[in-house]
This record gives sequence, C-alpha cells and structure tokens, in this order.
Amino acid sequence: MSVPLFNLAPNLTVSRLCLGTMTFGEQNSLPQSLRLLDQAFDAGINFFDSAEMYPVPQRAETQGKSEEYFGQWVRKRKISRDRVVIATKVAGPSGQMSWIRDGPKCLDAKNITEAVDGSLKRLQMDHIDLYQIHWPDRSRHFKVLHSCVSSYVPMFGETEYDPVRQFSSVPIEEQLDALGRAVDAGKIRYIGLSNETPYGVMKFLHFAENNVHYPKIISVQVNSYSLLCRTFDSGMAECCHHERIYVLGYSPLAMGILSGKYFASDGAPSDARLNLFKGRYSEGESRYSLARNTLKLATMEYLGIAEKYGLHPVSLAIAFVLNHPLVASTVFGVTKSWQLEEVISACNVELTSEIIADINKIHAKFPNPCP
Repeated sequence: MSVPLFNLAPNLTVSRLCLGTMTFGEQNSLPQSLRLLDQAFDAGINFFDSAEMYPVPQRAETQGKSEEYFGQWVRKRKISRDRVVIATKVAGPSGQMSWIRDGPKCLDAKNITEAVDGSLKRLQMDHIDLYQIHWPDRSRHFKVLHSCVSSYVPMFGETEYDPVRQFSSVPIEEQLDALGRAVDAGKIRYIGLSNETPYGVMKFLHFAENNVHYPKIISVQVNSYSLLCRTFDSGMAECCHHERIYVLGYSPLAMGILSGKYFASDGAPSDARLNLFKGRYSEGESRYSLARNTLKLATMEYLGIAEKYGLHPVSLAIAFVLNHPLVASTVFGVTKSWQLEEVISACNVELTSEIIADINKIHAKFPNPCP
C-alpha cells in the first residue's frame, strides 16, 4: 500500500503523510531515525518536516540535530535530491532559546538570512523545498533592547486576542524581501507559514500580491488540527479556501492522546512524550493536559466511534484530518516502527457519512478541548 500524493505547487508533489522529525536527536538516536526514514520512504512518504530549533524539548546541546539527521540519511542512502521534499522552519522570537541567534530576539531580515544558511549547512543541501516561518514575529511577549519591540499574537493553545498586549513588530515586507532574496538565490523554492492567524496570512498575501519581488505563501501549518482541535475551521479555513492556500495539519493525534494510550489502565508507557518530558515541555502539557476532564471525555467518545466502526483509533484520527478538503498533508511524528505502520495504514481509510455525523455530534458536545 503506497501513500497517496498531492500536488502542493508547480513541480512540488508531496505525500499526504508528512513525517515530522522533531523527535530526531532527542527521543530517537541517529540509527533509530535512519530506520524510521527508511521505512517511511519505502512506504511512499516523500515529504519530511523539520525546524532549526528541533528536536523538542529544545536544548542547546541538541539544537539542529533533526535537520542534521535528515541530511545524513539522504547522503548515506544516496537518495536523489528530487525524490524527497524537505520542509523546515525558522524560529520566531522566544527570548528563551538564547543559543539560536541570542533568543531569537526578532524575525528580521538578518535573522531569516542566517537561519536559511544555517539550515542548509546542517542539511548539507543546496536548497530547501518549503521554508516556513515557525511562528509570527508578532508573537513576542517580552521587550528587548533592539530595533524590534515586543509584540503579541495568540498561539500554541491561546485562543483570544488581547489588543492591550500588542506592540510594533518587524514589518512583514522586510520578512518577504529576505525570503524573496533566498528564493532568487536558489536557496529555497517555496515559502509557507506556521501557527499564523487569519490576519497574518492575509497580510502576507496582500504584500506579495502588490510586489512581484515577494514570494507568495503556498501553505500554512495550522496551529494543530485534529479531532480535538478544529479551531482552523472558525476563520482560517475561509482565508485558505479563497486564497488557494493549502493546509499542512500538524498534531493529528493530539500528541498521541487520540491513540488512546494515555487512558489505558497502565497510564501509557513511560517513554510516551507526556510522561517522558513531564515538567519539561510546557506547550504540550498546557495544551494537552490530561487532567482536563473535557479532553478525556471527548477522547473516550472518539475511541468509542473507532470501536463502533471497527477502525483503529489512529486510523480514525488520521483519516479525519485527511478528509478535510483544504488539507494537503498531515504532519505526524513517531518514535517507533510500529507507530509508523499504524499511521501509514490509516492514510487510505475512507470515512463514511455516518462516521462523520457521529464525529460532528461529539464535536458539538465537546468543541475543541485542545485548542
């Protein structure tokens, strides 16, 4: 069984499953990572996602290893460059990752240019197929002694915009100019966004439409999309539909919760991410808090649907995301071969109208418990 393909852009055909690499270098050693990449590639997955800050939880000692491992795999296996599509991301401002360009403090042209070159060096490649802004420059929650000043955008589980917290930020035109120069230099082919808002997406499109030197975004990695998080459909979906922007839905299993493993009698294996990194992975623990009763209740009902229709819970979760008309590919992560097999098996599952109706009933009852 081969993974289906999707034409994301001219001369850019991607598999509908995209293997995320953020465990490579932390949960997965180099030999383990190479085996997972082999297995995915042999199954027809040609689309791989990384980021300059990976693996997670982020540490100075491991930063960049995910990109390095992928680049080593391509070289060791002597894979022709045109047979794989690599997407990676530039880190936005955080104030915490001081080992990445001192923060980073902001996402200006200098930071973008240095990040592109850094990723190419770690990947040991001459170009990146899809280069994405990991999160908006407007997401800065702190003030810095720099020409860029603190700014704010809700993301990573936040759902409400507070205008009081808004400050100035790096102009989007400056970011598009830097990305356009990288495109002109042959360093990147296409650009995309990640964890953006409808406002941000439309501003990037507006500026690109009015300046031929600015590249147009082709995709958005939405702020997670799964049975437990459908906030994309509230506003971003309309933007993407009318502007022909495709979605790369990440976290389709809600950090493994939708597999059901955390609600097993043994409370999931000790090496499951929410157990292994307890107290070290604030984003995951806040968004996917197992102590949240609505999350557990919703998950148990979705697991009930899978049982009712004779589907594996992973198959139900992955098929739901791929069923969305705007989703080009879903970005998932695994640490073990059998987990990868489960996801691959899911990509050809068709959901009937009855299954969709049952899903929507639960969503109405427990809307977005993991926003």
